Amino acid sequence: MERLRRMVCAPCPEYNAAVDEFRDREYPMIRDSVYLDHAGSALCPKSLMDAFAADMTSVLYGNPHSASWPSQLSTARIDDVRLRLLTFFQADPSEYDLVFVANATAGVKLVVEALRSLPRGYAYAYHQACHTSLIGAREESTSSVCLDDHDVQDWLDGKDPFRGASANTSATLFSYSAQSHMNGKRYPMGWAKGVKENVAKNSAAVYTLVDAASFSATSQLDLGAVDYAADFTVLSLYKIFGFPDLGALIVRRTSEAVFDHRRYFGGGTVDMVVCGKEQWHARKAQFLHERLEDGTLPFHNIRAVDAALTTHAKLFGSMDRVGGHTKYLTERLHDGLYSLKHRNGRPACVIYTRGANEAGPLGTGPVVSFNLVNSASEWVSLAEVEKLAILKQIHVRTGGLCSPGEIASALGLEPWEMKRNLSAGFRCGTDSELMAGKPTGVIRASLGAMSTKSDVDKFVDFVREYFVEGDDIWTRSVGNGERRGVERSSTLRVKTITVFPIKSCAGFTVPAGTRWEVRAEGLAWDREWCLVHRGSGQALTQKQYPKMALLRPVLDFAQGLLRVEYHREGEGAARSVHIPLSANPALFSKGSSQRPSRVCGEEVSAQGYTSSEINDFFTDALGVPCVLARFPSGGLGLGSRTSKARMQKHQQPKRVRGLPGSFPDMPSPPDSDSEQNQAGKILLSNESPILLVHSASVGALNEEIERRGGEAVPESAFRANIVIEALAGKQAEPAYSEDSWSGVWIGKHKFKFLGACRRCQMVCVDQMTAEKRQEPFSTLAKTRRFDGKVFFGSHARHEAGEESVGKQLPTAMIAVGDVVTVYDEEERL
Repeated sequence: MERLRRMVCAPCPEYNAAVDEFRDREYPMIRDSVYLDHAGSALCPKSLMDAFAADMTSVLYGNPHSASWPSQLSTARIDDVRLRLLTFFQADPSEYDLVFVANATAGVKLVVEALRSLPRGYAYAYHQACHTSLIGAREESTSSVCLDDHDVQDWLDGKDPFRGASANTSATLFSYSAQSHMNGKRYPMGWAKGVKENVAKNSAAVYTLVDAASFSATSQLDLGAVDYAADFTVLSLYKIFGFPDLGALIVRRTSEAVFDHRRYFGGGTVDMVVCGKEQWHARKAQFLHERLEDGTLPFHNIRAVDAALTTHAKLFGSMDRVGGHTKYLTERLHDGLYSLKHRNGRPACVIYTRGANEAGPLGTGPVVSFNLVNSASEWVSLAEVEKLAILKQIHVRTGGLCSPGEIASALGLEPWEMKRNLSAGFRCGTDSELMAGKPTGVIRASLGAMSTKSDVDKFVDFVREYFVEGDDIWTRSVGNGERRGVERSSTLRVKTITVFPIKSCAGFTVPAGTRWEVRAEGLAWDREWCLVHRGSGQALTQKQYPKMALLRPVLDFAQGLLRVEYHREGEGAARSVHIPLSANPALFSKGSSQRPSRVCGEEVSAQGYTSSEINDFFTDALGVPCVLARFPSGGLGLGSRTSKARMQKHQQPKRVRGLPGSFPDMPSPPDSDSEQNQAGKILLSNESPILLVHSASVGALNEEIERRGGEAVPESAFRANIVIEALAGKQAEPAYSEDSWSGVWIGKHKFKFLGACRRCQMVCVDQMTAEKRQEPFSTLAKTRRFDGKVFFGSHARHEAGEESVGKQLPTAMIAVGDVVTVYDEEERL
């Protein structure tokens, strides 16, 4: 540990070796991972947790609001930690008070709560780089304005940004970030001083609020500096130490009076309360923190701060050492990404973080934000970047980063465009996509004390391997079947038929010789049930809960039951549960259809089972509080869903294709209910009634996987409803030729293809063991990526034909072994 502390500023092999050794011991959960999120400082060292656990198991701490010895010990330790933190931020306790809060946002809310209670409210000015939590303060103000750098300077020079609208308010609040959460740009600490000196001359009261959460994670926050004059400073302790999850509001004592108008009071913040015939109270008056820390403080977490401060000092000595190390890594990462060029010389990255030569005297924090573009300078989907990063155990953040002003400025998004994106289905927290040809967010890589040179180099290599189009042209197979507008001779047959009764659980393989019904929504009994999280109402999927692959269903029509078995090696004997196939209303919660759930980002209304035996079985198996729900066919409104699959650009026959993403990316509808729907209904499948996979394509993919040194994957990885293969003695249709088919006939029944299936890392879950692996998505991303998205397999639906309108036709039935005939239609051209 001492060796690491001495070398923390030295960007040398010895330092990196020391950090690698330390990380193997202290952070076993991220071994073999590249952690570039939350500034890399949010990692909690094992030694810190050991020290905290030792304290908790050897000393008894009690509620501070008592006279007992454990309570008084808690009070004393809290006071000690408060003083240590003020010292850590170089704040004189005679000039500042520190208030413990849940997080930085909670600190902002305390300030807002005080200002909105002023007799005439407050006017609010905030910088465009502010975090969402600071922007939200405008909703409580009497007037507000968003300022860029030039606007702030004009304000300091005497130009009123409110244009007189703030004249009748009790106060003005100015907020800004010390360091942008989006691109690491740093802003002058002297802004607060300038506002107070120049603006306050013409205003009753001016207060300044600085968000130091990002800045303080890797740099020394010096509240004793001559130029630092902010009245309120908010920050997150976990971003500095990794643990505990606490925030702090640091208040300059000369500004404490603003809290005198705060109306609410909680337990522990008053000396006396009178209620009944008279309503009166006396607030605690000695210290500000006594009046603002409502209720029982999280005294155990505050005690953990003491261990965190000690551990941090032993490791790094000072924040200046951390800052020097992260500065070196940031420059290396920035330069590495900047150097990436496609084979035609065009840059692969659009970088929004300034380089070392452009950052100016304030420098740039350890944050590099960027987007990827292909060789035609068209955007690469953020969702696809994140899928691959997760697969490669690289932890970065993508999206809007809670920095709406900076994102809009960097991406050139006008307010009307952002509103249009919302109407088109984009939501914060959903898969980040391209909307109307523009990205909706960025990729952010953050660095911290425990980041290493190898982390940076591995990330740059990852971007180069998967997103830089070089001379080693990626091989992509695109269907090239000749279109003749007629049926072809039959060379295929149905190899397997699989239904997935419960969404994201294992499939039920239809036995050979059994004819299976095809309904309007897909194969009978396919994805009619789902597991819904009790709290969020979200349908569970294997992406979050891979053990769902071990829930294996059997459709027992003789008994009228869906039997589900769960067994995992090492967990004892298999367990099972029986679910009636009948839709008896007595099985479901009354009014459950009025409680919507969410499936694939879409609000639906499913019927939840009341049986504790059924629900407990799934909850115990997965370790997740969940309820089995049913979404039977034939519903309306929220009880009905429509197909979302559509033909992709690479399936258009008359277009010459080059490298992955070499044609401009056109806007693609998001995975939501606002998409361009194809005719036809679906139950709980993601996009279409039926998913079909060509066995020859699986074989070709496995050849490529093995050529690259990986292990072949079974067809079950792709969770297809129908797998087709070559008839014995017949020449097989080429691999990936299904990309160009209009559809197939299975026996006498026509199935129209709706478009290629977009894939995610869920195909990497082993359907037999529930273990995660890198294949086949890693190879798919190199061989089957079109316009920045990965595709494999085809969506389809049963076509009853025009003659079926108004007529009752025989039920469509298919079976393993049925002959499959490919057909093409000129109208798709």
